[in-house]
Amino acid sequence: MAHDSHANTLSNRLPRELGAPAFVDAWKMRALTIGLVATVIAALLAFADGSIEHVLRAWLLGMVLTFGWAVGGLALLMVQYCSGGKWGLLLRRPLEAMSRTLPLVFVYWLVIALYMKKLYLWAAVTDVKAALASGWIDEAQAHAIEFKRPMLNPTAFILTGLICFAIWGFYTWRLNTLGLKRDADSPDSTPYWIKKFENISGPGIVVYALTMTAAVIYWVMSLDPTWYSSVYGLLFLVGQCYSVLAFSIIVAISLSKAEPFKTILRQTEQHDLGKFTFAFVMLNIYLGFAQFLIIWSGNLPEEIPWYLDRIRGHWGIIITLDFIFHWLIPFTLLLSRDLKRNKKRLIRVCQWMVFAKAFDLFWLIEPNFKDAARNLHFSWGILEYVAVPVAMVAFWVAYFCTRLKTRPLVQTNDPHVAEILEPEHVHA
Repeated sequence: MAHDSHANTLSNRLPRELGAPAFVDAWKMRALTIGLVATVIAALLAFADGSIEHVLRAWLLGMVLTFGWAVGGLALLMVQYCSGGKWGLLLRRPLEAMSRTLPLVFVYWLVIALYMKKLYLWAAVTDVKAALASGWIDEAQAHAIEFKRPMLNPTAFILTGLICFAIWGFYTWRLNTLGLKRDADSPDSTPYWIKKFENISGPGIVVYALTMTAAVIYWVMSLDPTWYSSVYGLLFLVGQCYSVLAFSIIVAISLSKAEPFKTILRQTEQHDLGKFTFAFVMLNIYLGFAQFLIIWSGNLPEEIPWYLDRIRGHWGIIITLDFIFHWLIPFTLLLSRDLKRNKKRLIRVCQWMVFAKAFDLFWLIEPNFKDAARNLHFSWGILEYVAVPVAMVAFWVAYFCTRLKTRPLVQTNDPHVAEILEPEHVHA
């Protein structure tokens, strides 16, 4: 009798239907509705503000956030192919779908490229001497713009962006195409496919780190031409993993309301994903605080203005909230073992992390502009930082849902399928 009972506990099987559940279409419609409403609100705010300056700044925030999910999802996919692990069976298809949203992110970037002169001081200033004489820029800015002109110019901005998107597009196409071919192959060929993906993904992670660093230097760091940081690319790399894991966990747990994720998302793997996310929360604050501490202790006049622009004039409130939102709250909550094993609570923490990442980008972007540096003040335009990114993220989520529905959610010939279908031990 005991033997029969044990046999029943081993009866987990993958369902016949492995496609995305029908409620993914409801997610898509909800996202489109939110996107349209947020777009109307953004247009009304631009009319009230009498300018599109803040629309473009907020657009940059939305572009960088969705770029982090698309390219960061591609990077985490390559990390999984190199490292292995059961968590890959859960996240592989969501990560592939995230990577295939790259065309929409490219459209978002085109808007930045078209209006770069309204965002980037180095693009707007064509005659440095005249701009300095008129008081438009100061001596430090004039020196930086002249010195960095071989790199910071519109042609280089556009060419670098196109090259980076082409490289990311190639890896997206290659990994997604091979993923389908692996599905169609027999389980006997698994060692071949593991080696194949490792050989592509290993160098791909290095290429991602280099191209992503180049992109964020142009798109975000160059907003202040006087600023430089040797750890800037790594900060964004870790930040992308932080937000990608948060978004992926939200998707995986939400999909577990129906098959096939209802069967394959065990509490053990959910707990592991929570611990993985906790590691990036720790690394994120370590890098951010280490950069601040080094610059504060050095107290060099060419370095500290960047932080002073983000601390003085009431910006100290924002950086304090950023520390609480971005690190303290996720860190404190993810310490809990029970929370990481509770679906609803883990989703709430991950939703908070997505919000915290957007809040951190606001602190990085807005103080670069002359009217905002050391001068946090209310205007109708500042509300665009809510309306525009919400619209962009909503449209991105809708596109993500369409990508998610194009493939089965589980790779049936993955070597971890049998293991993940085993019953969990009580002490796991």
